[in-house]
Amino acid sequence: MTTLFIDGDACPVKAEAERVATRHKVAMALVSNGGLRPSPNPLVQVVIVAEGADEADKWIADRCGTGDVVVTSDIPLAAKCVEAGACVLRPNGEAFTAANIGQQLAMRDLMADLRAANPLGAGGGGKPFGKADRSRFLDALERELRAALRK
Repeated sequence: MTTLFIDGDACPVKAEAERVATRHKVAMALVSNGGLRPSPNPLVQVVIVAEGADEADKWIADRCGTGDVVVTSDIPLAAKCVEAGACVLRPNGEAFTAANIGQQLAMRDLMADLRAANPLGAGGGGKPFGKADRSRFLDALERELRAALRK
């Protein structure tokens, strides 16, 4: 049975994911350390995990597997989920796969090292999340849920 897991902390596409999951009648677990509103949707389980680093990530990684879809921006969590056989998407619709997760982890580590080496450098941050990102996510989630339900 396919489940859609959402790493709920700072996820900008929770409502979109819920709409797609509802359309396909797929259970959705929205996992967070807190601060999420409960959903009246019977397909949506809001899971509040204990406070602490990576508790939501651990909960998702322990439960996802082949046929499931995970939405996260967290690269180490994505690596665990890909290893477990789940399909993993970023909120902008980009997929983490067995073919690209190693490079993603290496780039994450490199960027962390560069930030640590230059603590006074420009903080920057990522690109703003826009309409095109939301649209790509909806398209990718639709494709991945259809594929997961065929398995």
